[in-house]
Amino acid sequence: MKFNMSKEKTDNLKEYVIKFLKRQLKFQQFWALKDISFEVEKGDRIGVIGLNGAGKSTLLKLISGVMKPTQGKIEIHGSIVPLLELGSGFDPDYTGRENIFLNGALLGYSKSFLESKVEEIIEFSEIEDFIDVPLKNYSSGMRARLGFSIATTVTPEILILDEVLSVGDAKFQEKSREKMQSLLGGKITLLFVSHSVDHVKNLCNKAIWLEKGQLIMQGPVDEVCDAYTKSIT
Repeated sequence: MKFNMSKEKTDNLKEYVIKFLKRQLKFQQFWALKDISFEVEKGDRIGVIGLNGAGKSTLLKLISGVMKPTQGKIEIHGSIVPLLELGSGFDPDYTGRENIFLNGALLGYSKSFLESKVEEIIEFSEIEDFIDVPLKNYSSGMRARLGFSIATTVTPEILILDEVLSVGDAKFQEKSREKMQSLLGGKITLLFVSHSVDHVKNLCNKAIWLEKGQLIMQGPVDEVCDAYTKSIT
């Protein structure tokens, strides 16, 4: 995955368009990921580890279809539920209840399915007293909890997680981990990005170690995590 990073500061869209048309914009190429290749077997639970800027979240966005790779291809067999940025797609002027239907629709859930699950989602999110309040009055933790509750209301074939187990307070984090364990008990395939090696070891059977967009190591979770931990200590 290659990005073009502008070298020049532009203060507004008009200035950007003028410079673009005059060919005055200069870009620096940045490869967020390069020469990455791996296979995931059905039922695998893959942890993706690495320091900030390693390309972990970019990799999950490519697999989820949020972005298209500059080169190469990605083959997916199965339905995906991505938990990348909890609450993305929410409308701050809508209530929590209305956003359940909005966000659920973006995830591909039908209205009838959401109607059958709305009370379960509200109860799990623990925001019953605020569910009919506009989302702009929610804390960031409340929005994330609602997003997590909507996204995990079904059991997908492939689940993609990007640092979502730190949602809410300690009590809700434990509840989230229990929810994830119950989903994993259904033999789903998991791709999980985390800065916590302990979380990766607890949830995954294999791991991938990225560094500056390069694949450093892949294999059994304990071997990869131990090698990564040794490299950064």
